[in-house]
Amino acid sequence: MALTCSLIHAGIVRSKISLPIPKILDWNDDPSNPAGTEYIIQEHVAGVQLHQEWHKMNPEQHMLCTKALSLTIKKMASLDFPAYGSLYFADAPLDSDLKIPFEQGFCVGPHCSPVFWNRNPGEHELYRGPSPNCGPWRDLTSYCRGLIDTGFSRLPKEAVNNRKLLPYQGSIQDHVRLLKTSREVIQKLSEDERVKDAATPALLHPDFHKRNIYVSAEEPTVITGLIDWQSTSIEPAFIYANETPDFAALPMVPEADPLEDEQDETEISRQKERELKDASACYQTYDVVMTALVPKLRPARLLDPTLFRLFHYCHTTWRDSAVAVRQELIELSARWAELGLEGSCPYSPTEAELKQHARDYEDFEAVQALKSWLRDNLDTNSDGWISSDAWDAARVAHRAAYDEWIQTAKEAESRGEDMTVAKADKMWPFDAR
Repeated sequence: MALTCSLIHAGIVRSKISLPIPKILDWNDDPSNPAGTEYIIQEHVAGVQLHQEWHKMNPEQHMLCTKALSLTIKKMASLDFPAYGSLYFADAPLDSDLKIPFEQGFCVGPHCSPVFWNRNPGEHELYRGPSPNCGPWRDLTSYCRGLIDTGFSRLPKEAVNNRKLLPYQGSIQDHVRLLKTSREVIQKLSEDERVKDAATPALLHPDFHKRNIYVSAEEPTVITGLIDWQSTSIEPAFIYANETPDFAALPMVPEADPLEDEQDETEISRQKERELKDASACYQTYDVVMTALVPKLRPARLLDPTLFRLFHYCHTTWRDSAVAVRQELIELSARWAELGLEGSCPYSPTEAELKQHARDYEDFEAVQALKSWLRDNLDTNSDGWISSDAWDAARVAHRAAYDEWIQTAKEAESRGEDMTVAKADKMWPFDAR
């Protein structure tokens, strides 16, 4: 069914707003077909991956390419939908109460993302079966119930070996309490008129990054293809509003290396300054288009993102850890009145909880910083994906980074600090060691 949704989403977008999406040549969603699996065959995508060309492009090309891609998002956001979920053919084998009419021949049905079906790679040992509430949802309140129900469905059904868990993961009971609290908080958020205004149903590419974008080899500011539509779905606009694609993201500013001499440091500083200026121009270009030219995204982009972050994390508490969603609840609780929310926040942490959270959050931030550093230096993404031709070099670099991380932990442990080798190994963000 997810394959059919992918096919329809790409087809609808391609036909209605003329985006460079590869034409579908053939498809079959019956796993008993002669091939033995579902499949889609699409035409060859012209051009080259933007990911491969980006470092060869000059600042003007970066800015023009970012502008073209931002206007592409504007086109996607122009499509209107009656509900949240995924698109299906009108005669799809679904119960009639799971079909909301869209256009002749199509309907909005259950959300087909792996998030709601608990089928993400590497998570099978923890998640058991789909969420009991995969939509479709006609309004924001119903959508929020789906998020919380999904969060509960993702909790392990039996005790988990603590040796496999991150130090800040939290127990199953912790997650149950957090989800119950999140349900109360998110209900209040969804009643706020500003949040409702920012929740217009929208369908955008969920992974709109350089690896899924193809450009002309001769003129890299010309977009020739957009791929990887399988997780596309209709979401509240605020789900997309504050995500910045990698072609428009500001770079991390690394700390100075004390081993570099002054001359090298000066040249590196100049290079970093040029890169930051280039990235800032791309970010500003993207921000202007999203805020000024995309009406569905404007309400959310003009509001404090604290109002929306809980919607991103409440259904993935076990995957992202208890500390991630607790941080959002703590910030909402502390800023409830400042954010203009009515009444009082249903979540009110004690001093003891805040102290424990501060310790856990320090570890959580260390892992996120490590993962971000690895992603940039290994030229991978948050899942650790790497192209086959870069695998050998990435594996060597990955091993060297892991050895350095463990050596640092050994030195910290010998000094009696909180970091130990066992803890450092748990905190390493990728499976390979």
